[in-house]
Amino acid sequence: MAFPVRKIVFGALVAGGLGVAAWQLAQPEYVPVDLASVTRGPLEVTVNGDGMTRIRDVFEVSAPVSGQVLRSPVKVGDDVVSGETVVALIEPGEPAFLDERARAQAEAAVAQARAAQVLSEANLRAAEADMANAQRQFDRVFALHGRGTASDTQLEQAEVALDLAAAQFDSAQANLTMRESEVASAEAVLIEPGVEERATGDGVECCITLKAPVSGQVLNVTNESARMVTAGTPLLTIGPPNDLEITVDLLSTDAVRIAPGVRAYVERWGGSEALEAQVRQIEPAAFTKVSALGIEEQRVRVLLDFVTAPEARPALGHNFRVYLRIVEWQGDDVRLVPISALFREGGDWAVFTLDGEAARLAPVEIGRRNTEFAEVLDGLAEGDRVITHPSDRVDDGVLVVDRETLE
Repeated sequence: MAFPVRKIVFGALVAGGLGVAAWQLAQPEYVPVDLASVTRGPLEVTVNGDGMTRIRDVFEVSAPVSGQVLRSPVKVGDDVVSGETVVALIEPGEPAFLDERARAQAEAAVAQARAAQVLSEANLRAAEADMANAQRQFDRVFALHGRGTASDTQLEQAEVALDLAAAQFDSAQANLTMRESEVASAEAVLIEPGVEERATGDGVECCITLKAPVSGQVLNVTNESARMVTAGTPLLTIGPPNDLEITVDLLSTDAVRIAPGVRAYVERWGGSEALEAQVRQIEPAAFTKVSALGIEEQRVRVLLDFVTAPEARPALGHNFRVYLRIVEWQGDDVRLVPISALFREGGDWAVFTLDGEAARLAPVEIGRRNTEFAEVLDGLAEGDRVITHPSDRVDDGVLVVDRETLE
């Protein structure tokens, strides 16, 4: 009798398992979903972009003359005082080396100049003798005229001859001075580069001292080492570190949506909290900029002023990168639906709402939106439950279950 009992028990177990399986197959299938509610609250629509801080007025110190700039007396980060701190020293440059041909030409020029000087000296001596002879002739005629033995005409001729001789002497003397200068100029070409200290007659070094044009900090030194520079070569930049502004290049299609005076948030600057700024100016002309993908874009530069006090951003400096969210539109009491619940249905916006345990397709009309929420104009009421990130398993009438209740 044991064998039939085992068969009966086994058959009962199989029948029970089949029944449970049939019951489970008969149950409706629920799709796990994430749910969110339609709420009311503030909404801000922003234009976002990567910006750069910069000191509002940066002063670039350049070399006023060509010469040798000495090693920089200041370093990046040094504090400078307007009109007091020496920021650069420039002295005359060394003469150039002469090759064999240039030296021969220079020496020939010196010999020519010296010969011309000797000729001028001889002409000066001749002019001096002529003037002395004219002076004696004038004295003799003047004495005879006083005794009545020389006429007035003779006296006038002697006086004119004396004046001409004096003029010739002055001319010869000036010509000698010119020839002496030419000799000095020709000899100067032969001066070789040396290490002699250049100084004025009172012992002061012969150089130009440049002082800070404004109080602030040294932002950049082009080259700390001594070197030859030409007039106009940038040497260093100076600026007041607390006078910061922000510049951001926006797409022209985004720039037309904002206006001067709107608020902006400064994020990703390194601090724990966002800073506040305000748009000061939108430049009237756009420029072409090639994006990282190689696409030409029309960009507009927007300038912003910090609203947050400098004490709250002490580490922020010149040319620091920041992330900006410029407020384009703001609503204080708006019906909101998560962006993740929206999708396109036949060219219109739609969502899946929760109707009991089933998902229902609901067309909606939305207005403004940002990266998180959209303004609901029609189709949803406050408190409605919508499905976020609906998968392809969700459709109109499908039974759904809140994923949070399964955990």
